[in-house]
Amino acid sequence: MSEIFSGSFTQQEPIPEDAIEAALAVLRHGRLHRYNVAAGEVGEVALLEQEFAAQMGARYCLAVASGGYALATALRAVGVGHSDTVLTNAFTLAPVPGAIAAVGARPVFVEVTEDLTIDLEDLAAKARQAKVLMLSHMRGHLCDMDRLMEICDAAGITVIEDCAHTMGASWNGVKSGRHGAIGCYSCQTYKHVNAGEGGLLITDDEEIAARAIMLSGSYMLYGRHLAAPGPEVFERVKYETPNISGRMDNLRAAILRPQLRNLDAQVARWNERYRTLEDGLRGTPGLTVVERPAAEVYVGSSFQFLLLDWAEGAVQAVLDRCAARGVELKWFGVPEPVAFTSRYDSWRYADTPRLPQSDRILAGIIDMRVPLTFSLEDCAQIARIIRAEASAVYQSG
Repeated sequence: MSEIFSGSFTQQEPIPEDAIEAALAVLRHGRLHRYNVAAGEVGEVALLEQEFAAQMGARYCLAVASGGYALATALRAVGVGHSDTVLTNAFTLAPVPGAIAAVGARPVFVEVTEDLTIDLEDLAAKARQAKVLMLSHMRGHLCDMDRLMEICDAAGITVIEDCAHTMGASWNGVKSGRHGAIGCYSCQTYKHVNAGEGGLLITDDEEIAARAIMLSGSYMLYGRHLAAPGPEVFERVKYETPNISGRMDNLRAAILRPQLRNLDAQVARWNERYRTLEDGLRGTPGLTVVERPAAEVYVGSSFQFLLLDWAEGAVQAVLDRCAARGVELKWFGVPEPVAFTSRYDSWRYADTPRLPQSDRILAGIIDMRVPLTFSLEDCAQIARIIRAEASAVYQSG
């Protein structure tokens, strides 16, 4: 009898008890707004920013309402405005081009490679088209960051890193988010720490930090930030920087602080599950496992494989057969957007020419969440199911 997987692909682990206790303390005193603090008190958000800056080795940190808000704030803080162009990956999620559109700018998409990373040759060819690159480390895949920064530095491009899927990852020993001018992170439920929603922004640039803090809605309360530049920097920007309120609150920060202290251990657990899936699928006929470079420390909270050059009907058959056995897969090649699997030609506010290389690769990308509620045995079973169903469809074709 065929195996059936009975787990949930959307069920996260419970919030840790120490985070629950911290949240209850905030609820009991009622001071949820980040600037509503008692005399002599340092709020949870300010402490979160200080701790995350130290954890990432950054000078400054800002906590905001979402990862998407962090991206748009980063763009505004570096001066991107109406009618500007911003380079970004053809393989990404809708909040990335959405952030670019939100500031009145226009995304210019760069091709993707079979490693699911930005094509550095295409980036070099398009480098003169924009002064900013919003680099999406999509689904946790890091490109050669040393080469990317060489290209961008030579062209005078400011790099904003979208690290929604790479909190805890690194390239050649440098943490994700620390190569470019700004690193932006998400604290949404399906990311690496869970506050329901939330975002973090880090930078070493004092003026970027001051602008971001003013943009987030600090009014003139920037002195209550611990991971911020001095007041003289705010004096330079405070009258010309709009308030676009998007602050994080003390309740979310209280939930996040204990989770961030446990990030390295969680990354190790995710990667055990990722490697189990990888080992179970490697060598499957017609299926390509995305090999990870030695220089990359990744966070395996999702898993991707490729069914390159398969007919649409065959890909759909694999998805249907796996779904019948309890394995939920997402397909980035689906012609119309489904849930989060939209692609560059779905974002019709961007006038984009066809990208043939990306079209071929997107047509073959299969994606799967890997929540930590899965055991290693669960992951091995999932791999067996995918292997069996992909092999059956491939051999029948």
